[in-house]
Amino acid sequence: MVRRIGRYFAERKLGSQRALTEKYYGEVQAMYRQMRTWRHDYKNHLQVMKAHLDMGEYRELSDYIRRLDEELTSIGKFIETGNLALDAILNQKGKDVVCVYVAIGQKTGSVAQIVENLSRRGAMEYTAVVSACAGDSAALQYIAPYAGCALAEHFMYQGDDVLIVYDDLSKHAIAYRALSLLLERSPGREAYPGDVFYLHSRLLERSAHLSDELGGGSMTALPIVETQAGDVSAYIPTNIISITDGQIFLEGDLFFSGQRPAVNVGLSVSRVGGDAQTRAMKSAAGAIRLELAQYREMEVFTQFSSDLDDATKRQLTYGQGLMRLLRQPQYAPFSQHQQVVILVSALGHIMQDVPLERMDSFRAGLLDHVEENGADLCSRIDLTGQLSPEDREEILDLARDYLARFQAGGKQGG
Repeated sequence: MVRRIGRYFAERKLGSQRALTEKYYGEVQAMYRQMRTWRHDYKNHLQVMKAHLDMGEYRELSDYIRRLDEELTSIGKFIETGNLALDAILNQKGKDVVCVYVAIGQKTGSVAQIVENLSRRGAMEYTAVVSACAGDSAALQYIAPYAGCALAEHFMYQGDDVLIVYDDLSKHAIAYRALSLLLERSPGREAYPGDVFYLHSRLLERSAHLSDELGGGSMTALPIVETQAGDVSAYIPTNIISITDGQIFLEGDLFFSGQRPAVNVGLSVSRVGGDAQTRAMKSAAGAIRLELAQYREMEVFTQFSSDLDDATKRQLTYGQGLMRLLRQPQYAPFSQHQQVVILVSALGHIMQDVPLERMDSFRAGLLDHVEENGADLCSRIDLTGQLSPEDREEILDLARDYLARFQAGGKQGG
């Protein structure tokens, strides 16, 4: 990107503006480095450049940088949603689940990177990739998800459990809109044809769980849809939301603040309640949504006040610790017993006094401690999917024991 902008100036022979050229070059370099380290203020550099590009002779360059802005934004969205989809696929390893990843309108390099990441972690042994890249025709992008769904149905009717990821259906709708306009069909809202809802409903409603007489196979769809400026009330997002059994809303501000996966707890809902969870997870999660909602509300309220009582400060510290615990390393999904241990310990206020900067090391050490001293407990949770009151108390006892060791070690290190 940096070289392309540098070549642009060189080809246009803007030698009289050499100082301006070097300034632009340095700013784009700085912007690119910050984007690589996931810092959101690269947009400020673009705004600085745009402020100097109002002259007519630089109009073409202004359009180029605008497209560069859109390209970087799409990279951020790809990272945010693509990694979550890859984690979902990686989490199926060893569970006899067939995965199908459908890439619609993605860049060829992005798809190649996904395949490389899956191959490196042994996930391609149970994963098929169907790709209609951005350079392919609108017709291929339109038919790609149906081809992937037909492939997934084949395994479902063989009695297998299948996970299919559609990445993403926004570009699918755009491809269908292009075909419909070429066929001179009447455009409707946002120029989409009137049957765009049926376009996705007939795709997603093919997900099913077959009866034992038909083999007992199942197909679960994970559709990804892009929002503009976080607007979930747009046409295509609301269509997808109304078809699915819930949504996970990823927020850009959370992502660039370091909270990854950047799940907005308030807008992410399930319309099947806890039926999609094991009993162990349902029992362990408890009132975490309520706890996080109270923390968010208190955090906004306390921004206007510097004089806080001890109870409020303690509640804020507890909420910050919960948010930190929900961060997850990339390509490292937690097993069921690990999730249960983390949630039970966190909601039991075991980690209340652990400093935020040491929370990650505490979590890793806690999991190692529980797996070493409670191996039977971990295997029991994984095999049965149950969490008895005795198991909960054992987890809390092990967590308290590790907390005492952790704090003692910290004091010795200090």
